[in-house]
Amino acid sequence: MTAVPSIADLLERVPSWIGRAVEWQRLQGGLSHHIYRVDVDRVPYVLRVLEPAVSAAGLGIPPEQEIANTVLAAHTVGAKVYEILPDVPAVVIEFLPGRTLGAAEVRRPEIIPSIATACRRLHAGPAFGNDFDIFAKRAELLDVCARHDLPLPDGYLDRSSTVDAIAAALAEAPLPSVPCHNDLLAENFIATGDGVRIIDYQLSGNNDPAFELGDIAAEADYDPDLAGLLAGEYFADADEALRARVRLYQVASNVTWTLWFTVHHGLLSARDLGAFDYAAEAADKWGQAQEALDDPGLGRLLAAASGRTPHP
Repeated sequence: MTAVPSIADLLERVPSWIGRAVEWQRLQGGLSHHIYRVDVDRVPYVLRVLEPAVSAAGLGIPPEQEIANTVLAAHTVGAKVYEILPDVPAVVIEFLPGRTLGAAEVRRPEIIPSIATACRRLHAGPAFGNDFDIFAKRAELLDVCARHDLPLPDGYLDRSSTVDAIAAALAEAPLPSVPCHNDLLAENFIATGDGVRIIDYQLSGNNDPAFELGDIAAEADYDPDLAGLLAGEYFADADEALRARVRLYQVASNVTWTLWFTVHHGLLSARDLGAFDYAAEAADKWGQAQEALDDPGLGRLLAAASGRTPHP
């Protein structure tokens, strides 16, 4: 497999940086790719070097698609794109001046309206060139685990019928597909002077907007009240069905991303992608998913999202 070029080599491949004063540092926080801050004549940029092994393992969209979606997202809430190095592959983007959010901050009720606004801006922008479905991704990652003999969490397949019931309920009244990020952990939000911006389009694709909200809720460990607040801020009329839809996608997010971390740990843990315990994260997500899948109240969510009358 082709090795990622050295940072010295990469800096020489950006035509506008040649002959200028350049300083760089590795940025922490990326779970898959190689991210650098590069100051050129004291002007900061971000160099995002995409790791082809990530998409090859089913953990992201192809690099050329991620770059194309990054360019499209720059029209709304993404960072500006200055240079594309398709042969690396890598992209030079705007360094957004602001504050990277954390999970605790994303759980603050007063910031949820800004998050909802950022999502609406992205979703109203130009459509991406690919689609994304969380249940199709689950099937894909299950296949990766089977092909590579990666161990699944205890009880994972035992709850497949419940996951199928969630997918069926959500398919009853699908929302129009919009360009979605699909991986909105808190650190992908940057609070700037002109609102919250969104970075890192590794799993982006056109999708149900309720998944975007449910995924935020899953990544930031929202309780039902916070998930409902996010739904209410995003949708003009967040009725019971829409709120249930967000909650069900919150469950689906934890179910599927359990496998994402399982695969990352099993196939890419030897790569120098930062100190992160992928196995522990998989266990944590599966623990949350199990609790939700076994909750007696799940049936009411299924009924509400599908428009059926729940059994008493």
